Amino acid sequence: MTLKEYIQKYYDGSNTWFQEEVTKQWHFERVQNILDLKEYLSGKHAILYRPNEQYNGKPYKTRKIVLQLAKTLLNFETSFLLKNPVTLTSEDKQTLETFKEVYSKARYNSIDFKILDKMVKYGETYEYVYIDENGNITSRIIPAEDSYPVFDETGNMIAFIEFYIVDGISYYILYTENEVTQYTDDSGELHITGRYKNISGLPIQYKTINELDSCKGRSSLEDYISIIDSLEDLISKYHDGLYKFISGVPVLKGTGLTSKDDKGRIDPNAVGFMLQIDDTAEFQIVQNKMDSASFKALYEILMTQLLNISQTPAIAMNAVEISNLSETSIRMMYSLASVKARLNEDALLDGFIQRWDKIKKLLALKGIQITGDISCTFEYDIPLNATEMINNITTLKQNGLISLETALSRTPYIYDVATEMQKIKSDTIGSSAENE
Repeated sequence: MTLKEYIQKYYDGSNTWFQEEVTKQWHFERVQNILDLKEYLSGKHAILYRPNEQYNGKPYKTRKIVLQLAKTLLNFETSFLLKNPVTLTSEDKQTLETFKEVYSKARYNSIDFKILDKMVKYGETYEYVYIDENGNITSRIIPAEDSYPVFDETGNMIAFIEFYIVDGISYYILYTENEVTQYTDDSGELHITGRYKNISGLPIQYKTINELDSCKGRSSLEDYISIIDSLEDLISKYHDGLYKFISGVPVLKGTGLTSKDDKGRIDPNAVGFMLQIDDTAEFQIVQNKMDSASFKALYEILMTQLLNISQTPAIAMNAVEISNLSETSIRMMYSLASVKARLNEDALLDGFIQRWDKIKKLLALKGIQITGDISCTFEYDIPLNATEMINNITTLKQNGLISLETALSRTPYIYDVATEMQKIKSDTIGSSAENE
């Protein structure tokens, strides 16, 4: 289905069809879910709505302890995959050098990190590739809450709407394959404020796997909220219990010392002075026993499940103590994190392939022709026993079992193998010239 057919079918060919499109229930639910996740990450958790209570006849302000564990888990998920920059690879030297120059000028390593950060937090984000005023190829990240992709019946994007409201004024940016049009209603009526030729095509969608809807992503955060809410509820209520019951309740058994004017009454706040009671009476402070063992057990169970579901190694959250570990042991501890990183890597690659095609198209418009294919490699942020690894690589290289290029690709201190190979070649030629 083409965009024209879509507009005719659902909006009777209306020129302002995009105003109705952004109000569709599918878009409303998707955007509202993203806004809810943003509020949660900003600190608005369910525990904050816990009501206050009455205790000993007086208002008691209950504890509302917020745990920002979600941020820590999501930051780890992002950094684990992209703490080490993506390394571009290509068999064609000119293609590789051209793309490296584009990436360097646009600071794509930073853009990639921000894309993954938004993707794991909100399930999806969007990137628009363009040529800036300086003639450099770069990208703009479009916030997911302002993004309204339009899909045909097969799930292919046929248009894209960027919609947001500032001070009560609506702004629309309509992207089609060949044109970008800006609209606003600042004068009370919708009108065009700009129209430009779209030379890079539609924005790129980056999204995680969603089992229910392939047209949108699903945030990792949605799996954590219920467990974190339970942890906050457990800690807050235990904290209240500790403060309520630690002082105890004065109890007198036997003959009480009272008088008509009630001067002999025992002050429930009695601390630090002596009571005189009848020899048949007994006075004591009765306290509730706090079950710290069950609290600790429940807390540890919830934390363990949170780490399991988020596929975060306990060692990364300081949940276990370690001593000397082998390379194999470390990798086993990070095996679940590697599985999740592989899924995120696949989601990024889907978008990167579209980005590279658009960059090639823009380079051609600038008169730069490249013929090679481009790819990339990721280096997960797994702690390494560098000495052990380098010794193994050195042994293999000395025995002629691997090439220099393979040895460099496995070295933990080298991320750009092609550049390093060129430097080694230059150093070798320079040394040979000096010896001659």
